[in-house]
Amino acid sequence: MPGTIRIGELSRRVGLSEHVLRAWERRYELLEPTRSAGGYRLYSAADEHRVQRMKQLIAGGLSAAEAAGAVRAAPSTSPVDNPDASVSEDREELRHALDGFDEPAAQAALDRLLSRLSVPAVLREVVLPYLHELGERWQQGTVSVAQEHFASNVLRGRLAGLAQGWGAGAGPRALLACPPGELHDIPLLVFGIALHRVGWRVTYLGGNTPLSDLLSAVDLAKPDLVVLAAVAAKRFEDVAGELAELGRRHPLALAGAGATAAVTARTGARLLSGDPVSVAETAARVR
Repeated sequence: MPGTIRIGELSRRVGLSEHVLRAWERRYELLEPTRSAGGYRLYSAADEHRVQRMKQLIAGGLSAAEAAGAVRAAPSTSPVDNPDASVSEDREELRHALDGFDEPAAQAALDRLLSRLSVPAVLREVVLPYLHELGERWQQGTVSVAQEHFASNVLRGRLAGLAQGWGAGAGPRALLACPPGELHDIPLLVFGIALHRVGWRVTYLGGNTPLSDLLSAVDLAKPDLVVLAAVAAKRFEDVAGELAELGRRHPLALAGAGATAAVTARTGARLLSGDPVSVAETAARVR
């Protein structure tokens, strides 16, 4: 049936084992599969959306039974990439909530956005533009350090929920990190979430990763691709020699505003340019 997938593909997309998905279907009636002509269960976009929503609620502190009850009680809608007036209102409400230190209102706005849009669309059309605007307002002095920290922490926490299980699967593995001194890791989180949704497994080290620890992790994890991200070229330039050595041993790519042509030429790394979601969606071409 068009638009439906089997449980193995659903497992890959949501980052949960088939065993867990079958348990949720059996215990909580969370999934509503149809049957193929050959008798295989087929799952819809609505099923995928319910699983993702249940994961978010569990990450927020609910038990599995409580989360399943909340998902079943919600209107049965599938995410669609078709922003409308309601989406624009939710975007604005998210901005006001984050500016006003109102975490419950921010979470509610994100809930509504994730119910109306797919995860990649929320990342590309809401989270990334907001982060860009927040950075500009911080530079202009129209938003305080406290507001910037609060907003970043709320978004980072929510993204961490979406990232659960991103190390699972059988696809290629990417190791993601920020070089020493680089603290802005949210775009890298976005990249990792989008990358997992196109079949990659993610090993995430986060911001301000010492090069010695990064090299040890790379030797242990043996990733198919190492991606480092920074907003300032100096972060890469300060460790250019070490990055060149890393690039000789493993496929290496640099991303973020600090990833310039000059830096990638010095290190021999591949340059990833563009927004993190679009780059992730063309992941087959960055290996």
